[in-house]
Amino acid sequence: MPAAPKLSSFPAIRGALRFYQICSVITGTMLLLLVGEMVMKYAFGLELYLGGSGGFLWWAPVVEGPEGHESTGDGLNLSLGILIAHGWFYVVYLFACFRVWSLMRWNFWRFLLLASGGIIPLLSFFLEVRVARDVRAYLAQREADEMHTRADRSSLTHSIPTENLR
Repeated sequence: MPAAPKLSSFPAIRGALRFYQICSVITGTMLLLLVGEMVMKYAFGLELYLGGSGGFLWWAPVVEGPEGHESTGDGLNLSLGILIAHGWFYVVYLFACFRVWSLMRWNFWRFLLLASGGIIPLLSFFLEVRVARDVRAYLAQREADEMHTRADRSSLTHSIPTENLR
């Protein structure tokens, strides 16, 4: 059983949780865009472009070439941009997962579950809600337990014997 997080790390845990939540939503959104782009490319043979000969936003056909699928569009390839952006932001998401995981001192399987949120569509949205709820509940419970422990040890909360004072 891993050791419990230190009380002094609770502010860092709250900050790491907030960063994780933001990264989780961005990564999940980017992953959904990537899945949509892959469906359009491999099922319908189209890639999304910004600018070029087709106008502001347009779909260019993809043809089978000697090296695989090749795009016929000109302009800025947004499909490729989505792919690259998701890949780089997944690295940031992994850092956010690692930060929460290490501060909370969870087991390694929990880290693998968190990391899978960036590669399984929609999972990051469900994990974001679950992790936030679990971490906040844990922190609140530990802080309440600590307050009760401190109150029990405090001399101000114990009754002062008065029978021997005369």
